[in-house]
Parts: sequence; structure tokens; C-alpha cells
Amino acid sequence: MLGRSTFALLANLEKTQWLSRDQIEQLQLNRLTELLRIAHAHCPWHAERIQAAGLVLEPGRTLTLDEFRRLPTMTKADASAHRERLVWRQVPGGLHRFNTGGSSGQPLIFYYGRARQAADVASRLRAHRWWGVEPGDPEVFLWGAPIELNGTDFLKTLRDRLFNQLLLNAFAMSEARMDDYLGTLQRFDPVNLFGYASSLALLAAHAKRRGRIPRLKRLKLVCTTGEPLYPQQRRLIEEVFGVPVSNEYGCRDGGTIALESPDGQLLVNSETLLLEILDPQGRPVAPGEIGEAVITNLYSEAQPFIRYRTGDMVRRSAESCKAGRGLPVIAEVIGRTTDFIVRPDGTIMHALAVIYVLRAIEGIDEFKIIQPATDRLEVLIRPSPTWTDRAKDTIVGQLRQRMGSPVAVDIALVERIAPEASGKHRYVVSHVALPDTLELRE
Repeated sequence: MLGRSTFALLANLEKTQWLSRDQIEQLQLNRLTELLRIAHAHCPWHAERIQAAGLVLEPGRTLTLDEFRRLPTMTKADASAHRERLVWRQVPGGLHRFNTGGSSGQPLIFYYGRARQAADVASRLRAHRWWGVEPGDPEVFLWGAPIELNGTDFLKTLRDRLFNQLLLNAFAMSEARMDDYLGTLQRFDPVNLFGYASSLALLAAHAKRRGRIPRLKRLKLVCTTGEPLYPQQRRLIEEVFGVPVSNEYGCRDGGTIALESPDGQLLVNSETLLLEILDPQGRPVAPGEIGEAVITNLYSEAQPFIRYRTGDMVRRSAESCKAGRGLPVIAEVIGRTTDFIVRPDGTIMHALAVIYVLRAIEGIDEFKIIQPATDRLEVLIRPSPTWTDRAKDTIVGQLRQRMGSPVAVDIALVERIAPEASGKHRYVVSHVALPDTLELRE
């Protein structure tokens, strides 16, 4: 119906995962070479860099990895500043505009096409099958995005019926709302429960405190995404819902990078993207060492992300897949964090509820939101050259709408946003304490 090749790609991924590592890497290079040809033909910014690196893209010739690494890496700032020279407007199937809310706190507007959509969905469906979850099985999403939040009840109901899915809003988790969610889960009885790690842990903590442990006969799996999953969160979710937890690692601009297998390993989706783990000098790190995740999405023809620095720090693993797949393993994802925001009425919101406001505003290079009290937000903005002061009124109005109250919103334009003492950049920091029973952080 949507004109995507999701299931054809899924069928192929089911086969290629069992190839050897060398065979999968050859598939990567073949796909990579084709992506570079597309970028050279349709994306002027990439074309200039490919020519400057002296890469030869002759028909029938596949690049080597060493040749490919002559290309410099690209950053989120590059993708933002050169967007019009990166986008292939005539990509088959058309373009879709999207925004990021990544861990760096730097918003990005970018475009993707049908191929990228199909690759992301097919990779996730394959991973769900590792756990016995099939396409079309009933699923509940504890999630939040502007299109879902702004949709009408009729459209939400229609979507649920068409896809055998149910969407619960992670952006407004009051005590009463979480009581309702537990009842809804009981009635819907999903096979898979998918959502933000912290929001699922928050719901599990609420269920345990209330003594309302849901009895879900069909549930096979809880999938967490969007942020690090702490060990105590995993233990709590598995205790309350009675099934294993599988964690997912990815980013909106780069794609679905790795998913957890039943053997507890994060397996990289190497047929759809190329992951490099690099040190500060741009060299591949050794097994066991930590480096920055730099990705090339092999299906990003609409706006190619090639050697794209994610800002995420990950640990490289020397392990092979315990089940015999040729997919590489990530030992650990280290460098992302998130927080909750508490409304004046006590409702707990996932941090992305306010991040969505900032990331959709043109003219922002970087931001940080601080909540010193329930009735106050402080917003630090490092503006880009396209910033206008009119955006302040938009930000204040939308944040107040999300907070459900005319809270004080202080906006400060700054030249630099300093990282935390740990070196990490937290894009939302709330100083409002959650109830002890809901405080799940390490």
C-alpha cells in the first residue's frame, strides 16, 4: 500500500544474516559503492568530497574499505548547513521530511525516502522474529511524536485497527493515566510491548507500587529504545511483565543500528548500514575499546548519510554472534542520556515531549532545557545564522502548551553549551525529584 519493499527486503535479510562476516562485508561494499554513485550523481556536496578524495566509481568496480575511508567524516552541522546540496529531490518514491532529537542536543531537519523506511522496518521485523514475534502480531507502543499527539481519536483508532497496534502516549504519564494504561494493556494483551526505556520502566515501577502486575498471556517481548537501558530498569521491566527485554540502538537521522538478540548481544544491521567505531584521530578502535559511532546508511539515497558522526560513544566487541550469524556485535552503548519533565499538576512527561518543540524550530544549532522547578523552564540556545527573535514566542507558547500551564520560560542565547562534568551532553536536565518509587536512575 505504501509503495515500500519492506517484506522483500525482510526475506533477503533472513537469508543474509547467516552469511559469513566476510560475505556480509562484501555485500556492504557493493551497496556502499552504489550509494556513492548515487550521491556523486545527485548530491553536489557529496560529489565534491568524493572527487576531492580521488575515489574512482567506474562501472563494475567495487570500492575497498581503505579507499572509502579516504572520505572525511560528516557532522550534524554539515547535514544542516548543506541540506539543499545533499537532498536528491527526484528520488524514486518521493521525499519525507523528518526531525531528529538525538543525544547531542542538536536538532536536525533531514529527508528520507522509501528505501530507508523499508530498511529500518525490515531490520526491526527481522530482530523481532529472533524472539518469536511475527509481523502483524498485536503490539503496544509507549511512544510519542507530534503526528500521534496531534491526531484525532478517529485517526488513532483507524491506525490501531489497520496495523493491529495500539499507541499509548509516553509524553503524559500521570498516576491516573498510568492506571489507565495498565487496564488497556490487560484488555489488548499484546505480543510485543515497545517504547522508551525510561517510560517502560516508569510504568513498571507504577504497576509494582500499585500492586497491579498485568497478566498478559500473549506477551513474548518488551522492546526498549531511544536511550540507554540501565540494568535495574531491565530487571524491573522483566519482573513486572514477566518476559525478556530486548534493547535497540539507533538514531533517527542514521537509522536502526543494532538490536539485541536472545543471547544478549547487540547485533549490527550490517546489510543496511556500515558502522565504524573510531578514535578521536579517526582510526578504528581495537576490540574492547571505546570510540565514536560513525555510520553510513546504505539505504539513505534521498539524503545520503555517509561517514556520519553520531556523537554516540560505543564499545567495540571482539565477539561473534552466539547463534552463528555473521553480524558484528557491539559490546556497549555508552554516551546517551535522557530525563523526565514534571508538569505543575504532577504529570510525568518523557523528555522528548519538550525536545520535539525545540528541534522543529529553524535557526537552532544546539539547545539545552533545564527544569529547576515544576513551574519554570530555562532554555539555552546556541543560534544559527537563520535564527530570528520571533522564534522565542513560538517556543514559549508551545512549551507552555506541553506543560499544561503558563509556566515561566526563560530563553537565553549563548555562544556555547558546556557538557556535564562527565563529558556527556544532557539535552534535558530536570531538578524536580520524582517519587522515590519511580526513581530508577543509576
